[in-house]
Amino acid sequence: MTLSLPRGARYWSVCFGHMMVDMFSTIGPVLLAFMSLHVLPMSNTQTGFAVGAFQLVGALSQPFFGAWADRNGGRLVGALGVLWIVAFVALAMVVATVTGSFALMMIPYIIAALGSAALHPVGTMYAGMCEPNRVGRNLSIFFLMGQLGSAIGPIIVGAILDGFASNNAVFTSALGAGLNGRLIEHGNVLPAMIVGLAAIPATLFMFMYLPSAAAFGGRERQAARERRAVNVKALLVLAGMVALRSLANPGIVAFVPRLFQLKGWTAAEYGAITSLFWLASGFAGVWFGTLGDRYGARAVIGITLLIGAPMIFFFSMADGVMALVLALLAGAFTGGSHSLIVATTQRLMPTGKGFASGMSLGFIFGMGALATVIIGALADRVGLVSAFQIAAGVTVLASLLAWALPDERRTAPAIVVAAAGTAVPAPASGD
Repeated sequence: MTLSLPRGARYWSVCFGHMMVDMFSTIGPVLLAFMSLHVLPMSNTQTGFAVGAFQLVGALSQPFFGAWADRNGGRLVGALGVLWIVAFVALAMVVATVTGSFALMMIPYIIAALGSAALHPVGTMYAGMCEPNRVGRNLSIFFLMGQLGSAIGPIIVGAILDGFASNNAVFTSALGAGLNGRLIEHGNVLPAMIVGLAAIPATLFMFMYLPSAAAFGGRERQAARERRAVNVKALLVLAGMVALRSLANPGIVAFVPRLFQLKGWTAAEYGAITSLFWLASGFAGVWFGTLGDRYGARAVIGITLLIGAPMIFFFSMADGVMALVLALLAGAFTGGSHSLIVATTQRLMPTGKGFASGMSLGFIFGMGALATVIIGALADRVGLVSAFQIAAGVTVLASLLAWALPDERRTAPAIVVAAAGTAVPAPASGD
């Protein structure tokens, strides 16, 4: 089963923009875990609230940016979204370092989420429009680029943070329980912001190749404004499945750094294992997307989530090399269905591609935000390991619900109504 790559600078411009935005979205938990020990003490509930609020603001604002993209192409908001998230995440770190206030840090940190919200619907729209007969493949590679950013960011940032941090616990832990953890740790989070320089070429690339508002018209505008018949029952089933799945992915990912920090791992080490989790999701997504085109999305989603549940359960208790192996497996099987879920949502949404992308991704990210808050609260009550295991159990329920989705291979083609009002049969492939 060979995989050809999409062609065209426009497609790759949104892919690289996606990589940068997701990099700065996912280094947040690493930065927060580091700050909680070295800069600004935070509870699991506060960490969950910070990551959850970031995700929720980004989720709720995505439909707005998607509708904007349907009207004028979204070059301005998409490209500037990359710079926006980098600038405000960096500002949040400065505020936390200077003021030592969690509340003040949260203001720029939440505002930063608007950059992610601006890029995602624009990028998803152009990735899907690149080759109409290969939407599934193109979306999976687009999301892979985002996962690569999610994987690269924590590794780089974790390594940088380790170079600017004290590790007194390494010495005090050897002296017995009486002295373990008694020395205050110190560190500096600001040097990690150097990775933001990579946002400059990514932004310029999008400005160069995305169409301006004046140029966005004709066939592109019509393709962006296709209308599809809606299946309300299927959308409700999909929403329930996404809500349950969100506890496993992305809900627990925000606490992977904290989980392994508590096990004595360094910032570089828990940054690396977080990256492995995201990297596995991205590469598995391309493979699962291809399998979904052949065997149906619901089968692939249902099976992979069922396999992913025990991976999360044992991952929570693992250490050393086994933890790395289980991070790969848990990330692959719980996150690899992401592109299939988005493609299924787009197929069921009766609106323009930009708005549909914003709504689908917004709901997925919104449920992830709520799941992160829930995991944080559970962790403070029953511990992180137990919170991860509860998420594993809920993932089994999500797998069972996936089988209630319609089988697109047996569903009669929906009717697509273009912007001009002409009704034509939808593509039989389900893309």
